[in-house]
Amino acid sequence: MTAQVYIDTSVIGGCIDQEFKEWSIKLFDEFKNGKKIAVISDITLDELELAPKKVQEILKQIPNRYLKIVESNTETEELARQYILKNAVSEKFYLDALHIAIATYYNVTVLSSWNFKYIVNLDRIIKYNSVNIEMGFKILEIRSPRDILKVE
Repeated sequence: MTAQVYIDTSVIGGCIDQEFKEWSIKLFDEFKNGKKIAVISDITLDELELAPKKVQEILKQIPNRYLKIVESNTETEELARQYILKNAVSEKFYLDALHIAIATYYNVTVLSSWNFKYIVNLDRIIKYNSVNIEMGFKILEIRSPRDILKVE
């Protein structure tokens, strides 16, 4: 089965960021070649509307057959609220919680982000996953693009 990788906006923007572009571009190469499926949400698309044009264009490199777009819904919104109630993140970072909830709800293989403060952070990952288990979901793998690609 091909790995489904939920990517947030930081991974897309990472393609033009000096610090992150090597690994973001390598991950996008995996999407373009069909080695992995890129999963994005309506939230990611909303965030991209505020991004520079060159960042918006990056997503268009992925062939449609290797790109899956999923939608937030009342269940993902409730799961995100639970993360906040259990102090995984504060209300201020609701959208980060919503990305995690969407990836959890759609049972992706892994969520990838360059957000080390609120997403790819061990203490927070433990809290997110304790809520996931409590709410009847599987544990969600959360990794940086570099960590996803190093494995191979």
